[in-house]
Amino acid sequence: MSRGLRIIPIILLLWLVGGLAWRLIKPADSAVPSQLVHREVPAFSAAAAVPGKPGLESSDLAKGEPRLLNVFASWCVPCIGEAPVLMELRRKGVKIDAIAVRDTPEAIAAFLAKHGDPYERLGADPRSNTQMSLGSSGVPETFIVDGKGVIRRQYIGPLTEANIPAVIQQLAEVR
Repeated sequence: MSRGLRIIPIILLLWLVGGLAWRLIKPADSAVPSQLVHREVPAFSAAAAVPGKPGLESSDLAKGEPRLLNVFASWCVPCIGEAPVLMELRRKGVKIDAIAVRDTPEAIAAFLAKHGDPYERLGADPRSNTQMSLGSSGVPETFIVDGKGVIRRQYIGPLTEANIPAVIQQLAEVR
């Protein structure tokens, strides 16, 4: 066997090891995007999560004005970091509704008292049924919903200050 043929298995082995190492260094994106982007919000009715604030129904998202729909929980650490961003969006005139996932009224009220309350409507989702019908895979997630009740954009994970200009622009585009 010639010397060149003997080196081929070594090259193939190095190529295989290099490919496996690359996947370990740069894993695939684990975010699970909603399949409902560019589709109507599925029908749901979420009772009020806290006293004094109305609950949320899918029909509330189709009243002619684009809005954000935030899926959060009081026990979610990234949601705490997202709270000031949502408050800033609210100060800039953005209409925000929310679904509180697997939470209690007391914990939600305490969260809102401590971190601010940017929400117009807040529905409770104790078993994550509404969350799953939206195609949401975790908290926090935020959806841009146009005035006809169609999901136009999904943000997986917490919104940051860097997202504010894009969110405002996207809301203006779907008017």
